[in-house]
Amino acid sequence: MTQGVGRALRRAGCMVAAAAATLVAAGTVAATEGDQQARLERLLGQERAGAAVGLGDLALPPPAERGVAARPLDPVTEIEDRIARAEPTGGPQWRCLAEALYHEARGEPLRGQIAVAEVILNRVDSRWYPDTVCAVVRQGTGQLHMCQFSYYCDGRPDTIRDRRAWAAVGRVARVMLDGAERPLTDGAMFYHTRAVNPYWASVFTETTTIGAHIFYVDETRPLGTRVASNASD
Repeated sequence: MTQGVGRALRRAGCMVAAAAATLVAAGTVAATEGDQQARLERLLGQERAGAAVGLGDLALPPPAERGVAARPLDPVTEIEDRIARAEPTGGPQWRCLAEALYHEARGEPLRGQIAVAEVILNRVDSRWYPDTVCAVVRQGTGQLHMCQFSYYCDGRPDTIRDRRAWAAVGRVARVMLDGAERPLTDGAMFYHTRAVNPYWASVFTETTTIGAHIFYVDETRPLGTRVASNASD
């Protein structure tokens, strides 16, 4: 009987030891899995941080902060940008310039409209012509087809029918009256369409062709002999 009790005790001890080993193994596995999970989360966190840094590096700071000088706009592009933002409003001189652009150049590209405005304002600045926009565009003898700008004495009513075109030339007039540069026509004070060939075309010096118009300067009447008087109106 004593031997039976001993065997039972030994068997129970073995079972306890086996259970303890199982518990230790389970704990080790759990610990290992926990360590792996923590390690994986750390790695993922590092990858995310690296990705965030990489995306941030793609956004370059402004040129000035990188010591790179910004490229300035050419004068014509700057004028065009100003025209796009301008309000087509003003007083009598603005209206006279807008009307001239409407009747003389509304079908021209923007640079063609700017060029016609340059001619009118160049005349305002010259002592050879009247010193206001309205007087320049209305200059003539009062007879049919005997004026400086054909629309004003062609015998037809100067009605504004195309409101979109009126707003467009109004913006050009606004910016040019406000003192924009005149970089397109090299001081021209004359122009005509390609469809005609006036006698003076062979006398004056051609400066440029823009759209349907050819521009000229009279070298015997230099520009700049009078202080500019095209103040905003």
